[in-house]
Amino acid sequence: MTDDRTTVTFDRREVVARLLRDRRDLVAVSSLGSATYDLAAAGDHDRNFYLWGAMGGAIPLALGLALAQPEIPVAALVGDGEALMAMGSFATVALQHPANLSIVILDNERYGETGGQLSHTASGVDLAGIARACGVSNSLVVAHDGDIEALAHRINAGGHGPIVAVIKIDSAEKPRFLPSRDGVLLKNRLRAALGFAQM
Repeated sequence: MTDDRTTVTFDRREVVARLLRDRRDLVAVSSLGSATYDLAAAGDHDRNFYLWGAMGGAIPLALGLALAQPEIPVAALVGDGEALMAMGSFATVALQHPANLSIVILDNERYGETGGQLSHTASGVDLAGIARACGVSNSLVVAHDGDIEALAHRINAGGHGPIVAVIKIDSAEKPRFLPSRDGVLLKNRLRAALGFAQM
């Protein structure tokens, strides 16, 4: 992996499937839009939490889960628009420093949910650099195909974080794979998967 900017792009759906292929205890929180479709397409799971409409909320939610469950690996899967809206979260992640938290940014340099307009990353905004400057020293851009497997191991093992990994993906539209939008159901099944009573 490298912390330099790269022009290598990956297929978003394939990347997410590879990151989750050998999943064990991982809790995955996805931001609204394509990150949720990609997570669901990789296989709906009781430890998936799809954050449908709170743009900018996926990283703080994943941080809270990581702090509450320090023995369980937690990953936030977000788009670049979501990460741009939640940039202040990088400072809080650095301050709290949860070893079990991974933030995976699927960066297609577009605002996919509002028409595909170019995002700030298309003009050179470096999300890994911003996270690093906030104090998340393990912030990088995934540059090579083999790095995907290394990242998959890290996010599933936990204990090596926090980590921010930017993956440049192509901007091709993928079919929408829609999981449940029932917030109570999603909350209760995650609680049950973690061994807590339903509320």
